[in-house]
Amino acid sequence: MNTLKLEIVTPEGLIFSGNVKNVTLPGSEGEFGVYPNHASLVSLLKAGVIDIELEDSKHEIVAINWGHAKVSENSVTVLADGAVAISGGSDSQVAESLAKAKELIKSIGESSIAIATATAKIESMSKSGILKL
Repeated sequence: MNTLKLEIVTPEGLIFSGNVKNVTLPGSEGEFGVYPNHASLVSLLKAGVIDIELEDSKHEIVAINWGHAKVSENSVTVLADGAVAISGGSDSQVAESLAKAKELIKSIGESSIAIATATAKIESMSKSGILKL
């Protein structure tokens, strides 16, 4: 199976590293998906969520406040100013991560629309069962 090597890094350290089927990123001009053998590019990322589809078809979510993505044929590196991983654990741990994600996005003064969009996407994925909890 073709996979991508994905790394998400913040000034505090590595948030995610692994092989994935694909990843959807919150680009400055709108969301875009990256699959294996993608054309190379560099993109500014806005506040939102990174949707990671793992090799087992489960999903993980990482909320970011802003950053950059470097995409090459078989790898994606995200350098984010701040990030919160939202996956695994109990309902209370997910709720705590979701609250941290909202605060992260609010911290850069993003509009309430960006916060609502990111929150709705996370909650929708959690309820539909595709988010790895």
